Amino acid sequence: MFDRQALLPQLICAAGLFCAAITPALAQGAPSPQTAPPQIAAPPPPPPTPIPFEDAVLRAANDLLSKAVLPPGPTKVELVIDPLIDGASGSQSSATRLMQERIKDVISASYARFVVQPFSSETLARSPLVLIGTLTAINNAGASDGIRDAYRVCLALADLRSGSIVSKGVARAKPEAIDVTPSPAFADSPVWANDPATNTYIKACQGSKPGDRLDPVYVERIATSAFVSDAILEYDDKRYREALAYYRTALDMPGGDQLRVRSGIYLSNWKLNRRADATEAFGRLVDYSLAGNRLSVRLLFRPGTTKFLDDPEITAPYPMWLSQIATRAMQRDSCIDVVGHTSTTGPVLVNERLSVLRAQFIKDLLQSASPALSGRLTAVGVGSKEAIVGTGRDDASDAIDRRVDFNVRRC
Repeated sequence: MFDRQALLPQLICAAGLFCAAITPALAQGAPSPQTAPPQIAAPPPPPPTPIPFEDAVLRAANDLLSKAVLPPGPTKVELVIDPLIDGASGSQSSATRLMQERIKDVISASYARFVVQPFSSETLARSPLVLIGTLTAINNAGASDGIRDAYRVCLALADLRSGSIVSKGVARAKPEAIDVTPSPAFADSPVWANDPATNTYIKACQGSKPGDRLDPVYVERIATSAFVSDAILEYDDKRYREALAYYRTALDMPGGDQLRVRSGIYLSNWKLNRRADATEAFGRLVDYSLAGNRLSVRLLFRPGTTKFLDDPEITAPYPMWLSQIATRAMQRDSCIDVVGHTSTTGPVLVNERLSVLRAQFIKDLLQSASPALSGRLTAVGVGSKEAIVGTGRDDASDAIDRRVDFNVRRC
C-alpha cells in the first residue's frame, strides 16, 4: 500500500505545476481553496426627493446655467427659449409658461452675461444659445405602472453654432400647486398624435447629455418653430386672423407640415366662423393622421357614461368631425379599429368596460354617417392602459387620456 496523500505533491512537482506554492499546503493537509462567495449587488440609490415646484425650477435653472461654458471675457451671450412643453402630451401649459418666466427671472438676477432675446427667426439667424425644457408627470420611484406622484423638470442648453448640447439641469417637483392646464391652442385641439417635430424636441431635452449632437432635424426646423410659436401666442390671445396667417406661413416652411400647424389652421378658421374652410382643414388633418395609421381625437364624455359633455361650445363640432372621419376613412382601402380610452380614475374593470362602450358608441355614429363602413370598423376598449398623461385629474390637463383612437390596419 502507498500513501496517496504523500505522493500527490511529488506528482505535481514532477509536472512542474506551481510546486513551491502547492507542496507545502498539501503536505500539511490543508483544505483546497474555496470559490469566493458571490458579491451582493449594492442597493440602488433612493429616488430624488421632490421639492416645491418653483424651488425645483430654480434648482434646475441654476444647475443648467452655472455649468454652461461660455467664451472668455465679458462679451454678452444671446439666449432664446424655445417654448417649454409637457413631456408627455407635448402641450404648452400654465406650468410650462410659469417655468419660462422663472428662468428669465433667474437669468436677470444672477447671470448677467446671458441676454434673453425673443424666439424669432431674426434672433435665430445669429445662432444664439437655445434653452429647451420639459415638465413630465412621473412615478418618483421609477415604477412604470405606479401612480404619478412627482414631476420631472428637465432643462437643456443647445448651441446652434456647434450643433450640440452644452449643459443640462434637472430636478423633481411635488405635484401640489402645479397648474398643468394646457394653453387654449392645445386645449382646443381636436386631435393628438406623436408628432415628429414634438418628439424631436422632447428627445433633445430628455434623451441627451452635455456634448451630444443636436438632431439635425431640430436645427433645420427651428426657424419654422418660431413661426409656430408666434401662431400659438396669437391664438391664445384670441387674435385668430393673425394666428391663421402665422400657421399658414409655417405650413409652407421646412418641416412645417405637422400636426399642431394643421390643427391650428382648423381651429383659427373655426373661431373665425369660416365653417367651410374649417371643415376642409379638419378633413386634411384627418388625412394627415390616418396617413400615419393613427388618428387620436378628443371626444369628451360625461364621467362614467357614453354621452358627450353637456357643453355646446365643446361638442358643437363633433358631428362635423365624425362626418369627416367617416368620409376620409371611406377613401382608404383599409379597416379601422375604433379604440376607446379612459383616465386612470376608477376601478380597472369598470374602465375597461366603459372604454368598450364608448368605442362602440363612436363606431355606431360612424356607420350611421357612412353605412358603407359597416364591416370595416371594430370597436375595442383598453381602459386606462394606454394613458398618456396618467395623472387622473379628469380635467383639461389629461383630456387626451379620455380620447378615441382610430387605428388603420389592413382588412
